[in-house]
Amino acid sequence: MKRRKSRMSRFERGFYIVTALIVLMSPLMIVFEKSTLSEVNYEVEKMKREIATQEKANESLEMKINELASLENIQKVIEDEGLVYNNDNIKNID
Repeated sequence: MKRRKSRMSRFERGFYIVTALIVLMSPLMIVFEKSTLSEVNYEVEKMKREIATQEKANESLEMKINELASLENIQKVIEDEGLVYNNDNIKNID
């Protein structure tokens, strides 16, 4: 019995194996990357919604602060507490 010599060298065989692995793994890597990108985009949109909600809450609180700090409200609190608003007692400092 004669042994047949391989027509491909080790280098060629290795090259073909590596090439086949690259060809087979490329679609899987693309799907994995698209999945990761989709997940990141979902998180970005979620954060944008949270930011918008928080901005609305901040705006509402700012309006409440302005309402409570209004002159009419301060005068009402003064009257409720039995104090008198006397403009003559106010001193301006330059």
